[in-house]
Amino acid sequence: MPFERPWHKAYAPGVPAEVEIRRITMAEALADSARRFGPNTAYVYLGKKISYRDLEGLVNRFARALKALGVKRGDTVAMLLPNIPQAPIANHACYRLGAVTAMNNPLYTERELALQLDDSDARVVVTLDLLLPRILKIRASTRIDTVITCHISDFLPFPARQLFPFVKKEMYRKVTPAKGVHQFMDLLKNQPDTPVPSEACWDDLAALIYTGGTTGVSKGAMLTHANISSVVQIFRAWFPDLADASESLLGVYPIFHSAGYSVSQNLPVWSGWTCVLVPRPTPEVIVEQLKKFRPSFLPGVPTIYTGLLQNAQFRTMDMGFVKGYFAGAAPLPEDTVRELRELHHATIYDVYGATENTAFATCTPWGGRMKPGTVGVPLPNTDIRIVDIETGEKALPAGEPGEVCIKGPQVMAGYYKRPAETASALRDGWFHTGDIGILDEDGFLSIVDRKKDMIIAGGFNVYPKEVDEVLFGHPGILEACTVGVADSYRGESLKAFVVPKPGESLTADEVRAWCRERLAAYKVPTEVEFLAELPKSAIGKILRRELRDREARKRSAQEG
Repeated sequence: MPFERPWHKAYAPGVPAEVEIRRITMAEALADSARRFGPNTAYVYLGKKISYRDLEGLVNRFARALKALGVKRGDTVAMLLPNIPQAPIANHACYRLGAVTAMNNPLYTERELALQLDDSDARVVVTLDLLLPRILKIRASTRIDTVITCHISDFLPFPARQLFPFVKKEMYRKVTPAKGVHQFMDLLKNQPDTPVPSEACWDDLAALIYTGGTTGVSKGAMLTHANISSVVQIFRAWFPDLADASESLLGVYPIFHSAGYSVSQNLPVWSGWTCVLVPRPTPEVIVEQLKKFRPSFLPGVPTIYTGLLQNAQFRTMDMGFVKGYFAGAAPLPEDTVRELRELHHATIYDVYGATENTAFATCTPWGGRMKPGTVGVPLPNTDIRIVDIETGEKALPAGEPGEVCIKGPQVMAGYYKRPAETASALRDGWFHTGDIGILDEDGFLSIVDRKKDMIIAGGFNVYPKEVDEVLFGHPGILEACTVGVADSYRGESLKAFVVPKPGESLTADEVRAWCRERLAAYKVPTEVEFLAELPKSAIGKILRRELRDREARKRSAQEG
């Protein structure tokens, strides 16, 4: 029986309701792309172009190097890297060997990193030279016995590579030879680039991508080769009018994050497209890369676009070469969407998903029907339903808010070594996201908020995202985040953390007055605190939980 849902009517012509998933792992996909698109550019890194043929050779070399170090099928290799060429090379080398890649955030503290490395059971880590002291310091509390270091300059073109250690001393660390410590480029030099047969099996574990930890302790989502390949094939089908080997994208999303893992790293490889790697996505760097390489796609989280809109060069650039602006990880404020449209006639494609479903579940239809304010409709092969918040068992009708549940071939196998959490999150094949959403009669999904972020003030449910949207609409506010704080009378009240735009002077009374005109009284923040910046994750997502925890600690100290 065909898989039919209301949202399929919103699809563009040529997008199938179901993609016939080919059982081709990403290890095999790269070898195929090297044959089909050999001289085409796979990655661009600070001016250096790496062809598909060269990428295949580098992956073969590094796979042989890992094998020589004792890495075998099923072993875990940890990655602690920004968006530099060594990241996709190392990940694809692990695919070849049937090894498991464990992705880690380079910005983590020693405590967070030690816990995560230990949890992953990795004994090999590929990391940046600048992070080597941190790894050596915590190695005793983990299973790590082999460290492979990379320099930011390793793949720079001549003569920049030779000059880098002298010109950018703060970004280069000389690595002293030691037992169990190797340099990435030295390992490559000692190995041939002849083909390495893939040992990856379709249903085997391929990656541990850790959840952001914004709602608790970070957990390793177990993604199989089937998950990783399927999500790429599903997302590729979203663009039937785009040919293989014809497009490029800006690799803003970090590869250690599920969105970057799927889009910055694997989607280009499947399609023969080009990814321009951006190790540190500041507005200035992004503008420079946009001018130089004119990519087809510009992805980013809201804070990326907020920063770009504050950049004078971006505001005046001719951005006609961008076919699609893709927003993910958090909803784009309406003001940001409006500004992008007014400045650059931008079409914004919202993407929604989670680490647990390999990043992608819904998207604004490419060339199909669009509904502003939503995160689009479920992708091919993907089913979504809304269930009641209390039990998570009762399916709700269109238009009613409840927990978003996702089913599809991209949904993880479970959480690594966490059977209780797995059983809670995965029920009858459905991933319970913890997000509160509304699915309308046409199948368009709107995300209301996180279940755990909901504030109950005087018996009323308040979704902080709604308050944030109102605050973002203030002409003098750059960023804002609302949290619930303890209130002896109401149970909880609202506190807004606000970052004013440069040169703006605001008072708490002005902010509250703005909210009172646009929100019910119980939704108006009782407190407003101004900050120079808000805490953010490595991909630029505002960390509401960190603000909430910080406020709770402050109040506890005051009471004590």
